[in-house]
Amino acid sequence: MEKIYVFGHKKPDTDSITGTIALAHLKKKLGINAEARTLGEINNETKYVLKYFKVKEPKYLNDVKLQIKNTNFTKDYYMNENKSLYDGFNYMNEYNIGILPIVDDKQKFKGLVALKDIAKYQISDNLNNLCTSYTNLLSTLNAKEVLRFDDEIDVNIIAAAFKSTRFIDNVEINDKTGLIVGDRDRIIEYAVNNKAKMIILTGSSNISDEQIEIARKNKVNIIKTKLDTFTTSRKIWLANYLYSQKMNIDIACFNVEETIDDVLDKSRKYKFNNYPILGKGNKCLGLFRISDINDAVRKRCILVDHNERSQSADGIDEAEIIEIIDHHKLGTLGTSMPINVRNMPVGSSNTIICLMYKENNVGIPSNIAGLMLSGIISDTLLFKSPTTTDLDIEVANYLADIAGVDIEKYGMAMLKVGASLKGKSIEDIIYNDFKNFIIEDKKIGIGQITTFDIKEIEKEKDKLLENINRICKNNDYYVVAFFVTDVLKSGSYIYYSDGAKEIFEMGFDIDNLKQGHYLENVISRKKQIIPRIMDVLEKK
Repeated sequence: MEKIYVFGHKKPDTDSITGTIALAHLKKKLGINAEARTLGEINNETKYVLKYFKVKEPKYLNDVKLQIKNTNFTKDYYMNENKSLYDGFNYMNEYNIGILPIVDDKQKFKGLVALKDIAKYQISDNLNNLCTSYTNLLSTLNAKEVLRFDDEIDVNIIAAAFKSTRFIDNVEINDKTGLIVGDRDRIIEYAVNNKAKMIILTGSSNISDEQIEIARKNKVNIIKTKLDTFTTSRKIWLANYLYSQKMNIDIACFNVEETIDDVLDKSRKYKFNNYPILGKGNKCLGLFRISDINDAVRKRCILVDHNERSQSADGIDEAEIIEIIDHHKLGTLGTSMPINVRNMPVGSSNTIICLMYKENNVGIPSNIAGLMLSGIISDTLLFKSPTTTDLDIEVANYLADIAGVDIEKYGMAMLKVGASLKGKSIEDIIYNDFKNFIIEDKKIGIGQITTFDIKEIEKEKDKLLENINRICKNNDYYVVAFFVTDVLKSGSYIYYSDGAKEIFEMGFDIDNLKQGHYLENVISRKKQIIPRIMDVLEKK
């Protein structure tokens, strides 16, 4: 069953991570192969929650871009280097592909052989040596085994074309000789007596019992083919090992994990249509053709706690979004097909997900209930945020009973862990919960953190403002602001980038706004901060 990735936004908070895990669990119970993932590092508050309820952190998802592994490339298209040129030639014709990746016994890529290379080899004038196996000779010449003493055959090939007497008088045969011969009794006798390495009997020629006994004594390998001497002489060179052919070892290869974007960029440089595909340990997995991109299967995703392109996984436009569960305003993401969208004006995505459990008559395990409760507590700041609804409180109480926790006691402990700045750099603090917004074609960055003691922030005020301005300048933001929300006072302190003072003065109706100004009862980025910025920018 095809996997479906479930994930929250790039700056994962407790609501997005717990919601992701809870929704993936629900989907699995409904028979869907869903897997929870995270797009970023999990913060301390969320780690506390996961540890408390004994749930593993979701694996990291780098992106959802199309990769070679999502295409229908020709899998298992390669050949062992010990196979014959004849086998390789037929294999390429069978697939109608002009090149063939060559591998060793461990499937590691060794190089590339092309049909044109075999053709060049066939018309060269250096075809006196044959390096192959007894088995390859049987296959190439459609021959039968008569005597076999060696698996490896490395000989100089001679065809018996002269009169018997002239041949015997002028041609030396030894244990390095491979003889192609028809119904020439005296030459066969000469060859077995001189310990030829290999005799190829053409035209289904017979060999006497006496000569067989001599050949057995002298360990002469013998095969018999229905082909005539001319055809055998022309075809035998194709029995050579593939590795005996001069292979292209500098050919461009792609890893199966590479993205289609990278492949297209590189292929414009290389200008080839076919590329060997490698996996772990340089193992060859097959051959990729540029046209295979047309049949790529997009990764399937369910988005939790966001619906903005800038907040979602890299490559989201290349993925297939099948569902969105969110409690924010509708953003910039679009889909090519109708999908399930569950968007409600509540304080937490987990409130919606809990309703989905009830609607599908799926029981909620205590640890999953604890996760969802934590998401609601975090996003509503223990119900102090103006985004809190009666439904959030009702659902939270329901989940607390299942999880077996005291909401107030557990909630305060959890929020204190999240508010701790211990061991964090200023940049870590700003990016702890940082979201991007596009308002009137302007890029806005808003960070937010909770605290129980504003003094921790104020003593680093200069560094904080320096970092805010650097982030704004280096990332082409129109405005960057950082809100420090005091959980106990139910308000926030504002710090902003240079040039943003007027916007926030107008937005919050403040004369001569100062850095670190306290905004009473301003807690919600979604309901109280972004709408005010939007209102100001729309009037500009």
